[in-house]
Amino acid sequence: MPYQAPIDEYKFLLDHVVGFDQVSNTSRFNESTQDMVEAILAEAGRMCQDVLAPLQRVGDTDPARMENGKVRTSAGFDEGYKAIAEGGWVSMSASPEYGGMGLPMTITTAVNEMMAGACLSLQLNPLMTQGQIEALEHHASDAIKSLYLPKLISGEWCGTMNLTEPQAGSDVGALSAKAEDNGDGTYAVSGQKIYISWGDNDFSENVCHLVLARLPGGAGGTKGISLFLVPKLIPDSDGNPGVANALKVVSLEHKMGLHGSPTAVMQYDGATGWLIGAPHDGMRAMFTMMNNARLGVGGQGIGAAEGAYQHALSYARERKQGRSPIADTSGTILDHADVRRMLLTMKADIFAARAIALANAVAIDLSSATADPAWQARAALLTPITKAFGTDVGIAVAEMGVQVHGGMGFIEETGAAQYSRDVRVTAIYEGTNGIQAMDLVGRKMLDGGEAAFVLLDQFASESESAKQSHPDLADKVWQATETLREAVEWMATQTEFNDRFAGATGFLRAFARVLGAHFHLHAAMSEPEPGPRGKLARFYINSLLPEHIGLLDQARQGAEDLYAFRLEELA
Repeated sequence: MPYQAPIDEYKFLLDHVVGFDQVSNTSRFNESTQDMVEAILAEAGRMCQDVLAPLQRVGDTDPARMENGKVRTSAGFDEGYKAIAEGGWVSMSASPEYGGMGLPMTITTAVNEMMAGACLSLQLNPLMTQGQIEALEHHASDAIKSLYLPKLISGEWCGTMNLTEPQAGSDVGALSAKAEDNGDGTYAVSGQKIYISWGDNDFSENVCHLVLARLPGGAGGTKGISLFLVPKLIPDSDGNPGVANALKVVSLEHKMGLHGSPTAVMQYDGATGWLIGAPHDGMRAMFTMMNNARLGVGGQGIGAAEGAYQHALSYARERKQGRSPIADTSGTILDHADVRRMLLTMKADIFAARAIALANAVAIDLSSATADPAWQARAALLTPITKAFGTDVGIAVAEMGVQVHGGMGFIEETGAAQYSRDVRVTAIYEGTNGIQAMDLVGRKMLDGGEAAFVLLDQFASESESAKQSHPDLADKVWQATETLREAVEWMATQTEFNDRFAGATGFLRAFARVLGAHFHLHAAMSEPEPGPRGKLARFYINSLLPEHIGLLDQARQGAEDLYAFRLEELA
């Protein structure tokens, strides 16, 4: 079945679940009316279905490659990217001052997810550029903004981020890349970076790299790192791509999936760069890009899950195997309980993850529109949950999609396996999901859990109100909320952070489970009578929500059992 953009799902969530009206009622975003939003989603959906979706298999079977030292992209990716750029889909949330649409991040999140569902390999390119745009908007000089932002926003130029080195992955502070002051406002950047998504292409005029490097005198660790903008082609006096910079793509990685996305090893040999932000303060600027990307990568997982689900459902509707166990039969494997279990789990988890991501984006929009610290705290709290849960759901749904296909899922021609291979990296890049969990219980709970408690208070109140119309479901959500509250209290009081980290992954997933239940309950309440959304909510709350109990028990175990083993006993 060809990919169908889930436009109605976004409209429903925006109108009934995540409170987008709060965003559209602000003075900053008051032009984001319902009619305008629906028109944008419809146009983006058509582009995803008609232009991007046909490129999904092409990127896998005709991967990006190096030819005579040049990066060559998959057939049709140039036209796909042109459609993205000309449609303004790179610059939805960018400042109108430099040519952006100035739309809420909530709408950008929905469109990005659609593009990821249609063709994840290509969507990764504008996602990187969007993050760079935001970083430059917040931290670059006016001169840099004036030169680079219009080009990045129009899609004429693309952006990347360069953090990782062979010896410096999650430990960014271990990097060895260096920069020397040229004395003319520029810097000579040298070093090697790996795992650079879309490190180069053959369809944009220029590629602009944000590179972390250390200036002389920079302190060790992350505190002494600076950030530099290093273009592939140095702009001339008119702002057009000029001479080649002293950088190159050394090679492209041979990957499990995302074959259409060139992942480069980059070499910088005294390349000309411009400082972004203050010296030795590069991580603050880079985190602006990384947090943008973490929301986006969570959306990538959800988008891939949507594509995998549609693929599996289409197959299940046609595949006939065995005698039907029910009277009202379709004659296909949809009649079988375990296939129903997988498809309902896929559908219910996609809804939960999508709602979390959009609620995260709403908090970001309200934070920027109101400067309210409470919204800033909620956005920060939800970001690691969105990234980790969204990508975990993407991986699980894609794997179930293969299982629904049975043996045919293991055969590449069906396309089911590609979703599983492509989405797997989303749990790794932009900070592994383990690091997201550590961020949640560590940095995000340095407030003593205050932001979490505010959110849980809201959930408890809303669940209490819902007991009048949906007593059984609402009571379960209320009980889960209170159980999570106890876990937050425990986590926030642990002074030994390794005890927090030991249970962090389980804690994050449990938090996401409860969030998902809350949003499913909202969906059920939107129907005057029990309907499809109420049925899906019942399945999620009865069958998936109980997972949080075991996860929170696990989260409170601390680190003792993990370190009880001597290293030799692990063999």
